[in-house]
Amino acid sequence: MLTADEIRQRLTGVFDEAQAATLTEVLKGVYEARGVDLSDLKDVVKELAVAQQRTEERLERVEKVIEELAVAQKRTEERLEQLVAAQQRTEGRLDRIEKAIEELIAAQKRTEKAIEELAAAQKRTEKELQALVSAHTETRRQLGGLTATVGYTLENEAYKALPALLKRDAGLTVHDRLKRTYVSDDEGEALEVNIFGEARVDGREVVIVGESKVLLSRNDVDRFLRRKLKPLSRVLGDVFPVLVTHMTSDPAVEAYAREKGVAVYFSYDF
Repeated sequence: MLTADEIRQRLTGVFDEAQAATLTEVLKGVYEARGVDLSDLKDVVKELAVAQQRTEERLERVEKVIEELAVAQKRTEERLEQLVAAQQRTEGRLDRIEKAIEELIAAQKRTEKAIEELAAAQKRTEKELQALVSAHTETRRQLGGLTATVGYTLENEAYKALPALLKRDAGLTVHDRLKRTYVSDDEGEALEVNIFGEARVDGREVVIVGESKVLLSRNDVDRFLRRKLKPLSRVLGDVFPVLVTHMTSDPAVEAYAREKGVAVYFSYDF
């Protein structure tokens, strides 16, 4: 049978001094109360020791898990700090973006205002341009009327002066007065002839076909030959072409017309 001291010594190998003493007193009390042999409690002590060992092992595992949790918590805190820093950077970028957007909105408003001003200016310009076009149209109308008046005046003077000039320069004898009229070409189209009359020269009959130009140019000569003289020659036969003008566009125009067989007279000849 084990004594109380032996039990305490054995318990001390497993438990600390206080625990071993407490367990010894408990076992001693049980023994004294019930008269149980301490040796019978050997198995109980062993079971308690095994249970204590398992408890310590579990505590060690719990401590290990706690350490792992602490490490994980530290990593989590570090990651959280990183996220906080990233969030702060993101907020900084957002602040810059918001500022840039505000600046863009302000610039857009300025652009829209400028566009509105340009549109208003464009409307004013179009209105002024329309007024200029109307004025130009009126000027052209008036100028056209003035040109026609000058042209008619030139023709009227030519009707009176040409018979004597043609007689002097080309030997033509005009049968009747010269006039302004229409003559149909070989296709039946009525062509306006500014100066028209019949004459005789060298025993043959000719038809005088003429035109007046305030300012005579090469193009005017070519246009007269193409549009008037050529088509009318096919229906009138022998045609004597005449051009009367106040002035030529360049010094060579008169010689050019005469080379084409066209007589040229100036208003000062009248």
